[in-house]
Amino acid sequence: MRAVAARTGSEAPTVEPEPLAPASSVADVAWEVAKRTWTKTARRPVLLSFSFAQPLMWMAFFGFLFQRYDVDLGGGVAYLDFLTPGVCAMTVLFGASQSGIGWIRDLQTGFLPRMLNTPASHHALLLGKVGADVVRLLVQAVVVILLALVLGARLSPAWGAMVPATLCLALFAAAFASLSCALALKTRAQEAMAAFVHLVNLPILFTSTALVPERHMPEWLAAAARWNPLTLTVDAWRGALLLGAPPSLVGQLLPLVVMAAAVYALAAREMRGIGRLY
Repeated sequence: MRAVAARTGSEAPTVEPEPLAPASSVADVAWEVAKRTWTKTARRPVLLSFSFAQPLMWMAFFGFLFQRYDVDLGGGVAYLDFLTPGVCAMTVLFGASQSGIGWIRDLQTGFLPRMLNTPASHHALLLGKVGADVVRLLVQAVVVILLALVLGARLSPAWGAMVPATLCLALFAAAFASLSCALALKTRAQEAMAAFVHLVNLPILFTSTALVPERHMPEWLAAAARWNPLTLTVDAWRGALLLGAPPSLVGQLLPLVVMAAAVYALAAREMRGIGRLY
């Protein structure tokens, strides 16, 4: 804000709003942050490899251990087929939950405070980071599907349903990446991120339909699963990959839009707070 003197004889200052940053500059900054995020990921191939090892083990161990488990979907759907969309969404969940760790490193090195003291919009910085992680996680989900096919999964994707289902997966990734960033900016401690991954992600995973159908759960657990955002995402992804069914606009897509927008707003508020602090 800029204070200027009124020209009516009064010396009381009035406040003029600062001009908004042009959309092109916001996009440019977001793109540069995204490229930096991808570059840092590419420079850590070991961590990237581990991100594929975990879903591979889940599909190999659980898929073959429960290969005789009847998921009641009809059409000869085996448990590995049923499990594949769940492991894809689980990979996105665990990957998005670590998104904020990069901000902690940038705070420790002073990079993020320096960026926040430039004319660059904090939204551009956050959008670039979250957007880069969402793209990476979607690519990882595709790789998980390819691994599942190698293990013997039989998928019947309906390409018309894949676009809205992928949007559901992207919104879920954006929500949890934003939540991770908000927590990282609030606590500024990697220990808090480790606790977040274990204390939040595991209950979300085991109270969802990622591993078992809802109708095979106890009633209290099935009731919890219906409100679980991972269930919304898994069911949308599973419907597109196995049943040829697009996700529900009201029951799946809209709740994920609301959740992603709300959590992004929380992360943006924490980003503004970091800018004032430094």
